[in-house]
Amino acid sequence: MDAIALLKADHRSVEKLFKEFEAAGARASATKSKVVSAIITELSVHADIEELLFYPAASKAAAQTKPMVLESLEEHLSFKRLLADLEKMEPVDERFDAKVTVLIEQVRHHVSEEEQDLFPKVTKGLSQVRLAELGDELDKAKSAVSTRPHPNAPNTTPGKALAGLVSGAIDRARDAVEHVTP
Repeated sequence: MDAIALLKADHRSVEKLFKEFEAAGARASATKSKVVSAIITELSVHADIEELLFYPAASKAAAQTKPMVLESLEEHLSFKRLLADLEKMEPVDERFDAKVTVLIEQVRHHVSEEEQDLFPKVTKGLSQVRLAELGDELDKAKSAVSTRPHPNAPNTTPGKALAGLVSGAIDRARDAVEHVTP
């Protein structure tokens, strides 16, 4: 799968989770908790693979992509801050739904910009072979990057590579313990 197809598939997966959250009733705390936990994981992994591999390639694909990548990095930072807040909250918290709503609005805007503006420019600037290689790299990276938000970690290379590997290992260890512990 090429890089653009992989990232679009991630976008569809997150959008499905957003719709599940939006369809949950006001008293569906257990459902909301489960869905938001999945959103946190999906967006954390997606942001990390983009920052680690896709954005560096995208910023070199065409002259006009670098400003788009810089804006995307700032948007990711905003998402990570919201995700970090949500990770500490419960659905019964007064601002939980509002925070999720803001996250959804921001991510939908970000996805629209990527798919309408950035991805077409990257597709023109990189060969099909390179897009396929990058897709493979992104797919492999999913198993090593962070599964939780780290808004204070570097989001550009080379700091991203080191921080991502360390936080990814720690996150996956925490995830394993939480799945074993009742």
